[in-house]
Amino acid sequence: APESLMQALEDLDYLAALDNDGNLSEFGIIMSEFPLDPQLSKSLLASCEFECVDEMLTIAAMVTAPSCFLHAAAGTEEIALTCWRRFSHPAGDHCTLINIFNAFRAASASSTSQGEHSSSERWCRDYFLSCSALRVAETIRAELLDIMKRIELPISGPAFGSKGNALSIKKALLSGYFMHIARDVDGSGNYLMLTHRQVAQLHPFSSYYNTRRIPEWVLFHEFSISEDNSIRVVSEISPDLFAELVPQYYFSNLPPSESKDILQEVISHLSPGPAMKEEQK
Repeated sequence: APESLMQALEDLDYLAALDNDGNLSEFGIIMSEFPLDPQLSKSLLASCEFECVDEMLTIAAMVTAPSCFLHAAAGTEEIALTCWRRFSHPAGDHCTLINIFNAFRAASASSTSQGEHSSSERWCRDYFLSCSALRVAETIRAELLDIMKRIELPISGPAFGSKGNALSIKKALLSGYFMHIARDVDGSGNYLMLTHRQVAQLHPFSSYYNTRRIPEWVLFHEFSISEDNSIRVVSEISPDLFAELVPQYYFSNLPPSESKDILQEVISHLSPGPAMKEEQK
């Protein structure tokens, strides 16, 4: 549909993937090297700047592969949730996926050293996780790493869990997913998305689901109408971080809302005064 095509071009423009003539920019050409959604390509490239490439490769692989969470059989839902909570990360679902992937690799390495090919499958069954999905994620991650090496991008080493790493991951994610921001408008988990004013709830697989602390502002990977208007793979962000990284021309085109007013106050507070602007000129 023409409307969908125009929306796609607008999104690419927001991501700096197009030049003034509507052709791919130099940055857009590099983004197109990756067989990923444009937002995810942008986040992966941004991770070079924020030195969290190893972690973003894992996130990109995990969200591209099929979901690693198995639907628990009737009567075992609480057991599955308890198992998944062992991997929960306070920063949100993206870092939780890293925990799951790292634990799976450790289990696979252990089974290989012991010559037990079935132990990684058994480990996945014990934690209600899909072994096939995690193996697909391994393959995707390796392919993305090869692409980065081929086009000679800087690849930072693993730093997951170190000071400031979670913030770097959020900055990289926000660089690509600033169009996927939602705010809890009533404190009960009803998230209003900034772009098209839809209200959604957290997906049951989210690490924030059924917890005491529901973040007010979140970045989400995808929105699904088919699953009761849910947002999937969410991580908490701060309005200050949004104001720091969002393109101003994207923000100015957002529809009016209370959330936009709150963000405008943050942006105005962070913006330098007239004297500082003159000095910067």
